Amino acid sequence: MTDSDGWLERYGETHANLTYPVLYWAAVAMVVTGTVGLLWSLPVPAQFYEISPLLNWGSAFLMDAAVYYFIISLSIAIGMLPFILGVAAVQLWLEQSLYSHPHVAGGLLAGGTIGLWLGHRNEPGLRPVLRDLQLMMIGPAWLLSVLYRRLGIPF
Repeated sequence: MTDSDGWLERYGETHANLTYPVLYWAAVAMVVTGTVGLLWSLPVPAQFYEISPLLNWGSAFLMDAAVYYFIISLSIAIGMLPFILGVAAVQLWLEQSLYSHPHVAGGLLAGGTIGLWLGHRNEPGLRPVLRDLQLMMIGPAWLLSVLYRRLGIPF
């Protein structure tokens, strides 16, 4: 069993009994996008801007996630790149829009957290939601692995 199999199997075991799977899938994306948005909104040192105007805490988090996905599985990493680029595109759009970036990101995070809770309605308490928040970057990879299994793509 590879590291990716172990992580994804453990995550899948705790998510086999979701109440609303489609809502849960949307909530995972909202939580990731909201968290990255809040990180994106934080002030950055001047040295970051000297390296690249796109370098901030949110983009650094996404780059770290991409590296992590490449470490655990090449096929998962390739499949996650569109998601990572999509999250970054949303952040760039929000930065240029008239909307308050931190407020929209906070709303996405709050709405996503409620969606996680609704997805875990079969399990009492907040523990499953807190576990999902802790493993927020494993969630999208697990969802991709479910899709890969259905399509017969090895990972």
